[in-house]
Amino acid sequence: MKWITREKAKVDRIACPWLVTRFIDKEAEFLYVPKENVLSKAKELGAIPFDTPGAELHHFKENEMEYVSFDAIIRKYKLTDPALLMLAHIVRGADADIKDAPPESAGLEAAAEGYRAIAKDDFDNIKLQFPLYDALYAYCKKMVERK
Repeated sequence: MKWITREKAKVDRIACPWLVTRFIDKEAEFLYVPKENVLSKAKELGAIPFDTPGAELHHFKENEMEYVSFDAIIRKYKLTDPALLMLAHIVRGADADIKDAPPESAGLEAAAEGYRAIAKDDFDNIKLQFPLYDALYAYCKKMVERK
């Protein structure tokens, strides 16, 4: 499958490709384009748009709570792994202004900003950040096991 989103990714637009490749489609291909071209290019290329206004897989509100595209993908694909849901809360706190953001969210947001600053492009950013998400997921698995 091809997936497409806005260029210059930071948190959610890196977290979503990680989620897709780890839990939905190991062979997924990601495209980053200017924000005004996402939906038209998605239609042209038969790609799944995400984290862009007008896309099904985008931020949404439910019960006065803001959720991010990472959450939208989890919901659509019915992923229920407790460690993944914990990671979703961290991603949400790093990408949206929520009142119950876990402390790890601030670190994720800072790391994402730094990676974006040193990455050559969005594809390099994915390459650099995926190990961070692998580590955060492993951390979440340990935290869930302790409960």
